[in-house]
Amino acid sequence: MKVVILAGGHGTRLSEETDVKPKPMVEIGGKPILWHIMKIYSQYGFNEFVILLGYKGYCIKEYFTNYFLHQSDVTIDIKNGGMEVHNNSSEPWKITLLNTGMDSMTGGRIKRAQKFIGDEPFMLTYGDGVSNIDIEDLLKFHKSHGKAVTMTSVQPEGKFGALNIEKNNKVSTFLEKPKGDGSWINAGFFVCEAKVFDYITEGDSTIFEQNPLQNLAKDGEIYTFKHDGFWKCMDTLKDKQQLQNMWKNKKAPWKVW
Repeated sequence: MKVVILAGGHGTRLSEETDVKPKPMVEIGGKPILWHIMKIYSQYGFNEFVILLGYKGYCIKEYFTNYFLHQSDVTIDIKNGGMEVHNNSSEPWKITLLNTGMDSMTGGRIKRAQKFIGDEPFMLTYGDGVSNIDIEDLLKFHKSHGKAVTMTSVQPEGKFGALNIEKNNKVSTFLEKPKGDGSWINAGFFVCEAKVFDYITEGDSTIFEQNPLQNLAKDGEIYTFKHDGFWKCMDTLKDKQQLQNMWKNKKAPWKVW
């Protein structure tokens, strides 16, 4: 089963980094967050990827074009143009890097991947979110209901600390960054059947999270896999710094490999 990763957005809220690179190439622990996402899937045996490029997509192409070289020890014969590879430690990945347009919306990008997916089910996620989700359990759940889409959902952290205040204004409990208001949000990490492509009907301007998912829901074709563990989207510089600190302190919950 192929893993499709949306990696073409502009990442404007992380402009400190994305002026020079696409958001999926922003590094956590010296590796692009895209690499971290791929490692999560690879841990569960999913090693074939279709990466949907857009803004500064050449950066992603160059990274993976040279990846094998960077991961290996090599002897290069400059005069004769030969190269001998030693100790290759590259992952067993097969990667399709697909240009999907500079300004295409998420649905438009996904639709352009159809010819590489065919009639097979596929995984789908965003190129800026990491999690300790159990991909094996996700796939089992998807197969159990037999519908077109499984969407992983999470309860995000609240933005502020929460107080439990008693009648006399005594604070009985304080919880820093509690779960939100009880609502569940789309966290990516989808499993999709090929019929999803039939719901993308507005060309490159199709926003997957609008008409396609809304119509799939109306038709009873979406189930959600509730994930109670770690999930974080790298939306701002603060998010990036938090993920970096987790990695630096060896407390990165998404590192399941």
